[in-house]
Amino acid sequence: MQQSAISLNYETLGSPNNQAVLLIHGLFGDLDNLKSISRALSDAYYVINIDLRNHGLSPWVSSMSFPEMAADVLAVLDTLEIQQTHLLGHSLGGKVAMEVAMHHPSRVRSLVVADIAPVRYPPSHNTILAALTALPLADIQNRQDADKRLSADIKMKGVRQFLLKNLTKTDAGWAWRMNLADIHACYPELIGAPGSHKVYEGPTLFIRGGNSDYIQAAHRDDILARFPHAQSKTMSGVGHWLHAEKPLVFNGLVQRFLDEN
Repeated sequence: MQQSAISLNYETLGSPNNQAVLLIHGLFGDLDNLKSISRALSDAYYVINIDLRNHGLSPWVSSMSFPEMAADVLAVLDTLEIQQTHLLGHSLGGKVAMEVAMHHPSRVRSLVVADIAPVRYPPSHNTILAALTALPLADIQNRQDADKRLSADIKMKGVRQFLLKNLTKTDAGWAWRMNLADIHACYPELIGAPGSHKVYEGPTLFIRGGNSDYIQAAHRDDILARFPHAQSKTMSGVGHWLHAEKPLVFNGLVQRFLDEN
């Protein structure tokens, strides 16, 4: 394992005697984002829910390469003495899950990727990053005040509410719970493609939001080149946060796939 691994914050649910499933949230998120699927799986699986580096309650560091984040995941598995796990990742978490599967296939029973492809994306979060960075935390009175200030640049209320989950009140005033500065600095790397053209031969499921443009027909060749046994499902009527918009449908797709593998 790489020496760059750090000790992530994580929670477990279910019996350690069951097969393990490790869940990885997306950019600006934390382990709470995937609580619905973790509860749904916990009767039949041992569920591990992690905070990525620089997110949630995990340590802050200045680098966020995919190999480093994959090493963080393996360190959690080693701590829990788990040799093999199913992996589920959403968005950035899907890229990290793909990195683990492609470089460490013996540790992965199966892979579920939610609404992301193994490709480089355009820098679509620049407006969000700029707005969050410019938010004058010392002047913020309350969450409503923060929401109002962000609304000038971030129009969708649901996106603002998701982002503001990272805002926390401390003795010194309002602060970000995520390491915004280093996430911003590492962003050009985070929108890149994971895996370095490695291949994962294991069972793989890509779940796409029907209203999302994160997985496109143009990505098919990139997906099959790296995941030759991949199958795909499209959830109609949902966007990028498919697991939150239709949790029962998402949970059902994941559970059936895991049960088959």
